[in-house]
Amino acid sequence: MADEILLESDGKHGTHLTKSLLAVAFLASFGSSMLYGFNLAVVNSPAQYIKKFYNETLTESYNWIPDERHLTILYSVTVSIFAIGGMTGALLVGKLVTKFGRKGTLVRATVLVFIGGALMGFSRSCRMPAMVILGRFITGVHSGICLSVVPMYLSEIAPKSLRGFLGLVPSIHICLGVFIAQVLGLHELLGKEEHWPLLLSLIVFPTMIQLMLLPWFPESPRYLLIEKGNIHATIEALKWDRCVRWQVITIMVLNIGMQLSGIDAIWFYTNDIFRDAGIPDLNIQYVTVGTGAIEVISGMLGCFTIERVGRRPLIIGGFLFMGICCAGITLSVLFQVICHLILC
Repeated sequence: MADEILLESDGKHGTHLTKSLLAVAFLASFGSSMLYGFNLAVVNSPAQYIKKFYNETLTESYNWIPDERHLTILYSVTVSIFAIGGMTGALLVGKLVTKFGRKGTLVRATVLVFIGGALMGFSRSCRMPAMVILGRFITGVHSGICLSVVPMYLSEIAPKSLRGFLGLVPSIHICLGVFIAQVLGLHELLGKEEHWPLLLSLIVFPTMIQLMLLPWFPESPRYLLIEKGNIHATIEALKWDRCVRWQVITIMVLNIGMQLSGIDAIWFYTNDIFRDAGIPDLNIQYVTVGTGAIEVISGMLGCFTIERVGRRPLIIGGFLFMGICCAGITLSVLFQVICHLILC
């Protein structure tokens, strides 16, 4: 069943988008890529409540009342430990996909989400701040693994004509995860103090759905072929072949450029950024949701235009527009400081 689920009704491999292919693309991204986006933005809304929790528990356990500087450091550790976990997970991908396969790695990685979600969900009841930090690290490991494996899996099961479209499905789910975290973090929903552990642990529900359904879909045919053919020596040889150096450099430059835009850091400190920009506190959460919606729309535009416009024009245009925006933000901040000094 699993080997035939992505085939057309006549048993041949199709070159058009089938329901099964679309389902596996969304399912793999729903329980993996979306969680990465969710974890990026989810700590922003309850930041003050998490700091308050740290303050209370440290006072209770050690009779030490931390000042604002120490609380900010603890919160920054909570935020940044997710990235350290991601780096750790990314370093494990090579061995995991070789041993368990693409789909097998995604299925087994769900255990990390359940552990991390449980630690964060019960941290307040146990009065242990370390559980929040450890939970963030573990979910970061999961995201680091899945951010590499999901695109690999989808590109290998997709027909050549659909690799661009399906390759952007994980990106859309990342944007969607950010948007969902921002919406659920609204004060009218789960943005209250008593709800922040639940908000952080909601990641277990998409993962549960993925764990139940993904095993019914096939493994990557390319992985199965490589394992049966036992051509590891060929792969090792390619790693040192000069002909692939420019491809590796291109991949590195593109990913470095995207990360240096600061998009991930913005979601961690959205409230502080908009507050410093002069937006009233009551309106910040709604402006944050608006920025998340823009990211979702942008991701969908790229998904539906990539096959028509091409990869290179979208990359060049995206980086150009991003550079203009970053320059504009920098100038506006400089003028804001200058105007403040003049007025004072």
